[in-house]
Amino acid sequence: MRCFILFLLISGGLPAQDRPLTTLPYTPSLETRFLDRSADPCVDFYRFACGSWNRLNPIPADQPRWDVYGKLQTENLRYLWAILEDASKTGATRTPSQQKIGDFFFACMDEAGVEKAGAAPLEPRLDAIAALSKVADLAPLLARLHLTAGQDSPLFGFGSAQDFADSSRVIAFASSGGLGLPDRDYYLKTDAKSVEIRARYLEHVAAMFQLLGDTPEAARAEAQTVMAVETDLAKASLTRVDKRDPYKLFHMFKRSQLAALTPSFAWAAYWRGMGLAAPAQVNVTEPEFFKEVERQLKTRGLSDWKAYLRWHLAHEESAYLSTAFTKANFDFYSKYLRGVQEMAPRWKRCVRYIDRDLGEALGEVFVSTTFTPDTRSRALAMTKDIEKAMEQDIQQLTWMSPATKQKALIKLHAVVNKIGYPEKWRDYSAVEIARGDFLGDVDRAVVFENKRQLAKIGKPVDRTEWQMTPPTINAYYDPQMNDINFPAGVLQPPLYDPKMDDAPNYGNTGATIGHELTHGFDDQGRQFDAKGNLHDWWTKQDADVFVQRATCVSDQYSQYTVVDDIKNNGKLTLGEDVADLGGTMLAYIAWKDATKGKDLKPIDGFTPEQRFFIGMAQWACGDERPENKRLNAMTNEHSPDEFRINGVVSDMQEFAKAFSCKGGQPMVREKACRVW
Repeated sequence: MRCFILFLLISGGLPAQDRPLTTLPYTPSLETRFLDRSADPCVDFYRFACGSWNRLNPIPADQPRWDVYGKLQTENLRYLWAILEDASKTGATRTPSQQKIGDFFFACMDEAGVEKAGAAPLEPRLDAIAALSKVADLAPLLARLHLTAGQDSPLFGFGSAQDFADSSRVIAFASSGGLGLPDRDYYLKTDAKSVEIRARYLEHVAAMFQLLGDTPEAARAEAQTVMAVETDLAKASLTRVDKRDPYKLFHMFKRSQLAALTPSFAWAAYWRGMGLAAPAQVNVTEPEFFKEVERQLKTRGLSDWKAYLRWHLAHEESAYLSTAFTKANFDFYSKYLRGVQEMAPRWKRCVRYIDRDLGEALGEVFVSTTFTPDTRSRALAMTKDIEKAMEQDIQQLTWMSPATKQKALIKLHAVVNKIGYPEKWRDYSAVEIARGDFLGDVDRAVVFENKRQLAKIGKPVDRTEWQMTPPTINAYYDPQMNDINFPAGVLQPPLYDPKMDDAPNYGNTGATIGHELTHGFDDQGRQFDAKGNLHDWWTKQDADVFVQRATCVSDQYSQYTVVDDIKNNGKLTLGEDVADLGGTMLAYIAWKDATKGKDLKPIDGFTPEQRFFIGMAQWACGDERPENKRLNAMTNEHSPDEFRINGVVSDMQEFAKAFSCKGGQPMVREKACRVW
């Protein structure tokens, strides 16, 4: 993905930034005011292109980072806020979709009602945990908790995904999970900061138990139990780098084999609790993790499991409860771990929840008022230009054999381009939304989505489906779908600017298109064939050369310092770094082809080539809090923004020529890397 996906008061009397928007503001895709002309582009191009953006756009108090994508995302949220405020008015004539998103927004914004409810909405599930009489009965209870769980499901994850070996069908997946800290390494690293984080985590977990009504002494003891369970699970989990290898995540187990792997867990009761027919096969992504689950089930007593489940329930739902819970959650996960100074205003949180839970209902309104057929057709045309450039690149590669080139071209020609929004909107009619039940609305929407995903098991893949909502400021490539997806949100200024000349548009949106296309041929994507099956279509010699070239990129980005003494993890960020470099190369080739024969003139004192690279850099203008840099260095597959720009241009002789950079200058690498 091109960027991080980032996770709302009546307008009268509020500051401008806290009012709904009825029209989206315009910022050009190349803005000369954002340049820092005191910087030498051959020494630090990122500072040259973005230095003044950072000065003019300090990080807001409710953000861990602030960049062009984040600013546009916030503007979109304010626009969606206006849509939701209008939809929440009961006197208006509303469509069924408007009624659901409007009532959801009303319930979320009813802060007094949420405050009055306190932790009461958790009581039915807390009572179910308290009533657990033996560990053997854990499975049906866990099924109930998993159905209302979002990303952080207790103990393990269970869901559906495409079969790695046959992408035309959906199968069951059982995966690792059950951690409260952002990554397994937080439990295992021994440096002073990691030890401090674990101590603060224990304090946070204990504080949450006290909010549930436990005494301080009991809360501290329960927090220690949670830490012990999660540490053991972390030790058995794969690292994020290991999870980049799809072969390490593909282990098909028959139902009987899964039962033999975890005999202490009643899978049949679990599936019944999920409302799911027992699957014949399950992909157990990490068998060693489930061996640890079995060991935990056999050795831990009932009280340990009750403490663990109570914590994860409170953790999962805390953002939707009264102030005491939301503040405790914010203080640890956002303020301490990410350095965020203030909680986001309620309107902003509410818009995000609705975009997440009823995103296509909200997105349908967004698209109808912001996204034109002309933008869609022009974006598609640019995508075709980038694909043509990649075809030329593959054909001209000197390191790839004809046999592998043929397979690469077959895959390239099979890529499906999805632009703007899905062809068929999702039906949310089964989701019950009540104006006075915020947590209930969240849970029912989550249950709807989880059951929708589970219902796919054993069925053919729906290749028209999207994984992002239309207002999202992001894009993605799916290696098993073999498709590129560009939501309407990312195809607007300053990222895609129909008022601007081709150079910055190809540098910005063109490089983003090329980035996503290159993901089909990065260290992960190249392992899937044209149909999206995990299949080795490379000759050994070509694969070896690819690894050598990719290692050049990994080694390059591992030299960059993120914060303090923490280096960038080039093995973790490899796919994104390869895609950044390859995408920019493809966009440059496509731009040159598209403007061949045209008499392009300098604009604002910059040549067309210079405008291409400035446009390419200004999508990444931004800054980040040190705490967030530290967290992202461990968990994020993207390098920090400055390295995503300087790292790319330092490998491109086209950049050196455009800015007359000389050998030996920082933006001219002596041994440039090149994969695609």
